Amino acid sequence: MVVFMTFSRMTIGWTCGRCMFRTQMEFRRAVGNGVIISAEPRINEEIRVPQVRLIGPKGEQVGVIATSVALNLAREASLDLVEVAPNAKPPVAKLIDYGKYKYNEKIKAREARRNQSTAEIKEIRFRLKIDDHDFDVKKGHVERFLSGGDKVKVTIMLRGREQSRPIGGVELLRRLADEVSELGTIESQPRQEGRNIIMVLAPKGKKVHTQSEQRRRGASARAERQARQAARLAAKKEAQAEAAAEAHAELNKTSVKEHTQKEGSNAEDEK
Repeated sequence: MVVFMTFSRMTIGWTCGRCMFRTQMEFRRAVGNGVIISAEPRINEEIRVPQVRLIGPKGEQVGVIATSVALNLAREASLDLVEVAPNAKPPVAKLIDYGKYKYNEKIKAREARRNQSTAEIKEIRFRLKIDDHDFDVKKGHVERFLSGGDKVKVTIMLRGREQSRPIGGVELLRRLADEVSELGTIESQPRQEGRNIIMVLAPKGKKVHTQSEQRRRGASARAERQARQAARLAAKKEAQAEAAAEAHAELNKTSVKEHTQKEGSNAEDEK
């Protein structure tokens, strides 16, 4: 028998045919047979089994205790009771800070995605009769792709009678491979496919390592830039302090001069 289930976020609760469940926990219990629809583990009051095998916050084995007792221990420690092995007999639960746990899992997943960067295949097209300047420009693109950790598919496009003498295209591709040998190696030797001659170059370093090096260089450049900005700010503050000191000294000098002149005029008046 096939059961069609529909889920709607526009209504309050979960719908399954003609049934309505007020919470996700009720829906998972109603499914039965130990099948958990949600990928999230059950926590705190969602754990409905009478007993659990409890693991402490530091990994210590507490033993099999009643779920209600485990919940009380979690409340006293300001932690969450998380079911980590629901299929065990009895299920295994652990006392952890679930919010902090989810944050750490998100950070780990982000790092894993960053380290799983796969090399892309870039493509460069040549004509058999290419001048030296255009060849150097194309070679620059190939070097940039290889230094970025990507593979490069180099294609020589043949026209007319060039198809009967592909040796010139093979020689051109080998020349290119020799000139970029410091950055990449030949993964697929030159071969003719219809009107084209194709060769694939692979970078010598993995893209993950290349990206890590680029991030390291970027961090170093940012640190140098921040140091320069801090030095300029310090020099500016020092110049402002010197200007303020000079202005204060000039003001004092002017005040002393005015006071001296005032005393002189008073002495003349007394005479």
